[in-house]
Amino acid sequence: MQTRSKSGISKKKSFATSTTIDYLQTEPPTYTIASKFPQWREAMASEFAALQRQHTWQLVPPSSDQNVVGCRWVYKIKRNSDGSVSRYKARLVAKGFHQQAGVDFAETFSPVVKPPTVRIILSLAAQNQWSLRQLDDMVLRNWDL
Repeated sequence: MQTRSKSGISKKKSFATSTTIDYLQTEPPTYTIASKFPQWREAMASEFAALQRQHTWQLVPPSSDQNVVGCRWVYKIKRNSDGSVSRYKARLVAKGFHQQAGVDFAETFSPVVKPPTVRIILSLAAQNQWSLRQLDDMVLRNWDL
C-alpha cells in the first residue's frame, strides 16, 4: 500500500488560533463562562431576586417517582440604538423538553397577565365607557380586584 508519508507527501498541521472572545460584547453560551464576568453575575442575581420576589417558584425536595426538570441560564445583551450595551440580561429557563405529556404533566397553564394589568384595563374601560366583550371569571375569582 502506498501512503502519503511513503510518497513524501506531507501536510502541515494546522493548530487552532486562540481567538479570545469578548463576552461583554457577545452572549456567553454557558454558565461557566458567564460566571467569570461581574456584569453577567449581576444579571443572574437580579433575575434570581425577581423570581423570589414574585414567588414564581419554590424549592421542594425531589420525589423518587417524579421526573426532575432541570434549568439553564440564557443570556442576552440589550443594546442602545447606537450599538452600545444598555444592559446585560439573564433568564433562568426550564428544560421543558425533558417532560412527557401524561407522565410529567396532564395539562399546561401559563398565567401571562398580572393583576395590575387587569386593573388598568378595567379602569380604562370604565373611564372611556368601553364595553368589555370577554373576561375570564376565573381570573376575577382568584384576584382581589
